Amino acid sequence: MEDLPATRPDSGDPVDERWMREAMAEAQVAEAHGDVPIGAVVVVGGRIVGRGRNEREFAGDPTAHAEVLALREAAATLGDGWRVLGATLYVTLEPCTMCAGAIVLSRVPRVVYGAFDPKAGACGSVLSVLDRPELNHRPEVLGGVLAPECAELLRAFFRARR
Repeated sequence: MEDLPATRPDSGDPVDERWMREAMAEAQVAEAHGDVPIGAVVVVGGRIVGRGRNEREFAGDPTAHAEVLALREAAATLGDGWRVLGATLYVTLEPCTMCAGAIVLSRVPRVVYGAFDPKAGACGSVLSVLDRPELNHRPEVLGGVLAPECAELLRAFFRARR
């Protein structure tokens, strides 16, 4: 992760920063069990309704990304089937194509992410899945919230393994 791009200034919104710090705490849980430190939370009405952290290594599951796990928990908590309406998804790393697809399909209205991902990011870095006019849902997206801190979690993880 040494080649992360220069980041745009974050929103400066204390609410977004508060929830991104919660996602960062989830990332630290992922690291504690040997996974790349990526975390996510889903927030509705000022409360967390879903938490997720990268568990690909831990669960032996290639789909166990933080966003997917947080969306699953949020859908179960909200009880509206597969829809995660009225929510903001906070994630420490720009979502990949799989996670962007899950975001579209779950109808999340807003996505806030920390670090940009120049290798697999699907919210503007490599692809722009979430703003495709052909799709039936296009959430608002804000990238770069607490990006330096989120990127450092990843850099430190990979530095320790070299």
